[in-house]
Amino acid sequence: MKILVTGGAGYIGSHTLLQLLGARHEVLVIDNYSNSSPEALVRVKKLAGSGFKICEGDILDTCFLNTVFTEFQPEAVIHFAGLKSVGDSNRDPLEYYTRNVSGSIGLFRCMQQHNCSRIVFSSSATVYGEANYLPYDEAHSLSPTNPYGRTKFFIEEVIRDWVRSWDGSSAVLLRYFNPVGADSSGLIGEDPTGTPSNLLPFVSQVAVGRLDKLIVFGDDYNTRDGSGERDYIHVEDLARAHLAAIEYSWENSGCEAINVGTGRGATVFETIEAFERASGCKIPFQCAPRRAGDIASSIASVRKAEQLLGWKAKLNLEQMCQTAWNWQKNNPYGYVSTV
Repeated sequence: MKILVTGGAGYIGSHTLLQLLGARHEVLVIDNYSNSSPEALVRVKKLAGSGFKICEGDILDTCFLNTVFTEFQPEAVIHFAGLKSVGDSNRDPLEYYTRNVSGSIGLFRCMQQHNCSRIVFSSSATVYGEANYLPYDEAHSLSPTNPYGRTKFFIEEVIRDWVRSWDGSSAVLLRYFNPVGADSSGLIGEDPTGTPSNLLPFVSQVAVGRLDKLIVFGDDYNTRDGSGERDYIHVEDLARAHLAAIEYSWENSGCEAINVGTGRGATVFETIEAFERASGCKIPFQCAPRRAGDIASSIASVRKAEQLLGWKAKLNLEQMCQTAWNWQKNNPYGYVSTV
């Protein structure tokens, strides 16, 4: 299959790209490198032992998109491109709505013009908001608590209406829980710009000496130890879910939202302890007030993914921490050798 991957140089995109190449799909990656590095794609080529096409550009550039679609003629799209920080979205919501929602609509319009009718969308468990019950299943009400989550919610709604209007089209909305870890090779992994907003890269950078201490946002949640609880999923498992989803979309029409998690939760303090065991490093931390838009617990029901995609997470929290540490210790400054 000919697959266009937007944001393919990013953390999840690069790991998914490796899976797609392993399954011998023909791939073109587009990325503006605003929160990623071209070096990730160099390393994916090395790991895969095969090449793929790359075009640098922005999904907000309609002329660029049209040129890409005209020349490559993709049969399906996996859409990762977008901004993803809860905190940043609270500070600059208009940028998030422009990049995430407007950018996605422009991509969908281009897909329709070029008769590319299959998409796998990088959504998020943040669309659920505060839990009415746990684990979240796909029938849970949607009430995101921050602008980032609302951009994902709005894009999902756009896709539903779009697919409903286009006979034979197919969309899979993958609602990620908390991707962590890295490829076992240690060659590709999570490399955020600036101070990390997610737990594992923050912990990793403390362990490797880039940051002095971890900030734990909130220790007074209604959880077993007061810290936030999340369903962490290894990025390799998540990448396999995208491969399963794109193959599902080829055989089915309509729109399906599917959770991607493990069905198990770990608190921030439990995750710190797991990382200390994996790395042999003590992680100093300081507790701070809760961040706006954060929730107490987020755990997935993964039954639908098993039933529709034949997919299930394989890797546990210890393996997530081990591979995250392997990536960070071998690449202390990410994709650049020094700072």
